[in-house]
Amino acid sequence: MKTLKVILLKFYKILFWLLGKSFHKDYRLIIFESFLGKQYSDNPRAIYEYMTAHYPDYRLLWSADRRHRKVFKTLDIPYVTRFTPSWMIYMNKAALWVTNSRLPLWIPKPDDTLYLQTWHGTPLKKLGTDINSVLMPGTDTDKYKRNFTAESSKWDYLISPNSYSTEIFKRAFRFYGVTLETGYPRNDHLFNNDNPLFQDYIRTKLELPIDKKIILYAPTWRDDSYHERGKYKFDLQFDVEKMQAELGDDYIVLLRLHYLVAENLDLSSYKDFFYDVSAYEDVRDLYIVSDLLITDYSSVFFDYANLKRPMIFYTYDIEHYRENVRGFYFDFETMAPGPLVETTEHLIETIKMTETTDFNEIYSTAAFRARFCALEDGEAAKRVSDRIICHLES
Repeated sequence: MKTLKVILLKFYKILFWLLGKSFHKDYRLIIFESFLGKQYSDNPRAIYEYMTAHYPDYRLLWSADRRHRKVFKTLDIPYVTRFTPSWMIYMNKAALWVTNSRLPLWIPKPDDTLYLQTWHGTPLKKLGTDINSVLMPGTDTDKYKRNFTAESSKWDYLISPNSYSTEIFKRAFRFYGVTLETGYPRNDHLFNNDNPLFQDYIRTKLELPIDKKIILYAPTWRDDSYHERGKYKFDLQFDVEKMQAELGDDYIVLLRLHYLVAENLDLSSYKDFFYDVSAYEDVRDLYIVSDLLITDYSSVFFDYANLKRPMIFYTYDIEHYRENVRGFYFDFETMAPGPLVETTEHLIETIKMTETTDFNEIYSTAAFRARFCALEDGEAAKRVSDRIICHLES
């Protein structure tokens, strides 16, 4: 089976290369991809939306995983199915690739194609070559780092949300191209659409009650807890029944799992309290509609901080995660812009505290935003797009 896989990858690589030699370059074609073709979201979406409005002469096309094409069809977004012959042709013809995660290593980048890597978060947990021990299935530490840097060597541009990230990205990715320190385009939405009208629209779209506060629970994945390569396990580590009994009169919870998590949690027993919105196309709308964020080590809290709303960190496994899984770039316990809790009881108590306590003052969120969110102003997509289009047209 392994030998067959190697042969197929070599075949795909040769086919990709041959198709690139068979078609003329289209210097007005741009290919976008988000989270391995699974979503219409994140930084690529923000750049796509800006370019659609301000650069109508360009042809913009999305790369979509065959299992996740529904969202593109529903929203009438032009797409091509990933890994098909048509996809290989378009990838070769494109003047620009825009993606927020790594492409398969077997894909050779044509010399006359520009590659914009947007990435997908300000780093708390260690990345790339900074990871001491890789626990993900299907690889080992040396191979992971070697493959990561082989991919990053193809990038021409890399977006950074702040100077803190720029320093880490350059080292952890061993990136020697051009870093665009612009803020994250995906956060423009939080500045341009955070209003009651849009919040009501999202509540209606998701069929959420209008008389309850919304908690967004958005945990990350664990490298050492998996079904197989690329499919990670996740279990709710709090007492949902107790949460519903204590909070159900005033709150609902939106669950947003990481795109690498493969679980289909059965929440039918907690209807009208717990809503699984993992399949929703973009977490940015969920930020805006929520009153409170609960996360753990996910980079979502760097983005959510722009809204100046309470955040709680449910870190039931923090010692194991810090010491054995990834490790952190800074002292998370003292610098987190919200309290760290480890039990259901403490979590419920802290949620109730957000109703009477000024979290922003207690947890110095203004200082946190000054360090990590200073570039966010609603115009990052413009800065990135204008720079890239200028390069294409030069």
